[in-house]
Amino acid sequence: MGKNDGFLLYERKNNGDIPPLKRTENFKEFHTYLDDEERRKQAARCMNCGVPMCQSAIKLAGMVTGCPLHNFIPEWNDALYKGQYDMAAWRLLKTSSFPEFTGRVCPALCEKACNCGNGGDIKEAVTIHDNELYIIEKAFESGYMKPQIPKVRSDKKIAVIGSGPAGLAVADLLNRRGHNVTVYEREDRIGGLLMYGIPNMKLDKKIIDRRVNLMKAEGVTFITNADVGNTVAADTILNEYDAVALCCGAKKARPLNAPGADAEGVMFAVDFLKSVTKSLVNSNLKDGQFFNPEGKNVIVVGGGDTGNDCTGTSIRLGAASVTQLEMMPCPPAERQPDNPWPQWPKVLKTDYGAEESIEKFGHDPRVYKTTIKEVYQNEGKVCGVKTVQVEFRMVDGKRTLCEIEGSEKDLPADLILIAAGFLGCEDYTAQAFGTELSARNTVQTENCSYATAVDKVFTAGDMHRGQSLVVWAIAEGRECAREIDEYLMGYSNI
Repeated sequence: MGKNDGFLLYERKNNGDIPPLKRTENFKEFHTYLDDEERRKQAARCMNCGVPMCQSAIKLAGMVTGCPLHNFIPEWNDALYKGQYDMAAWRLLKTSSFPEFTGRVCPALCEKACNCGNGGDIKEAVTIHDNELYIIEKAFESGYMKPQIPKVRSDKKIAVIGSGPAGLAVADLLNRRGHNVTVYEREDRIGGLLMYGIPNMKLDKKIIDRRVNLMKAEGVTFITNADVGNTVAADTILNEYDAVALCCGAKKARPLNAPGADAEGVMFAVDFLKSVTKSLVNSNLKDGQFFNPEGKNVIVVGGGDTGNDCTGTSIRLGAASVTQLEMMPCPPAERQPDNPWPQWPKVLKTDYGAEESIEKFGHDPRVYKTTIKEVYQNEGKVCGVKTVQVEFRMVDGKRTLCEIEGSEKDLPADLILIAAGFLGCEDYTAQAFGTELSARNTVQTENCSYATAVDKVFTAGDMHRGQSLVVWAIAEGRECAREIDEYLMGYSNI
């Protein structure tokens, strides 16, 4: 298969980026793409390993490495190298429902397990992430992505509650099986996390609409502004449908536990990002219906992807300064001896928001081993914070987060965005269907199952596994769809 010596002949070449200061002028996607010839060279670097760790999704040292979807990566890299674009798309879509989403927002677990990077230098891995995006966009461009309408319909009706990546994956596979699928979404647009949780510069909302319109053409019904468990009764759903999939995500945000955190100007990151994206798609920000950080000193609590999104969004909207607080220590620049391939590389990553902050303000926005000890208020509004450095110590035999004495520091703040993760699902929908919740506030199921204790009620995605990646939500949605199909038909061929 492929070019046996491609990894020796060609160096890794990533998609390009519009320069940081230029791209912060708008909310458009900012990547530039390689031409056909160069992309085929990148695909030729695939070694066609005897054991392709890239598609393994194995857990090592507490973290998963390799693709959770078990994508046929060597196969479609080979087809891409040969210019067999339709073949590449066919093999990609066999395992991946929405490569146009993962090709934009996935952190590329596959690349971290690529044999080309097994010397510890992950920069030399095959550009699997970029190759995936190229293949699916080529498929849309060529007309390969046409509605695939089931030739035979069953008499089974399934309700999917939530239209994020898990819900869309459940709906996609069950509809392709020939079942009648209706997706309920409480927001005004379909997409869940994809629509309002991820900024437009990472995932243009037209990409979501393109996929949703394709699914509509294939027979999936979508109902928006339908808050099941609130404005839509769970009993009505249970009586009308043969199976129900709960895919409402993990949206219970972790609060800031500090005196003064009730001040005006302290808010959850998800609310901030949602307001900006909604205003952007409704009016290109002209309606003013968003939380505006213009001219403000912004403190972001949390060093993950959501925190980075807050940084990038705040800069685009004219923040006077952005500081991002992270409780954990700064990761090393290179792999350490105790973190060998193919483990997930625990190394420092500088994402787009940090890059933009460095260019605009002259320094990295991230401050490590630091959290907020107190929020200062002036007439009920946030006006500053007291930070403190922290570290983990063993106290009474337990690993405990402790303050470092004398490390307090005051910072100006006009807006605090809490991006400290989530505490599981919002429980009202789960309770409306009578499902049990785990200690992690996720919907309870048996091990290796997506079925709840309530007859014909299933769950998938973050509502089932807790806060995780888009690729895991899609993987769970696909597996849940197969289990629902078996429940309805006695077997499954999806």
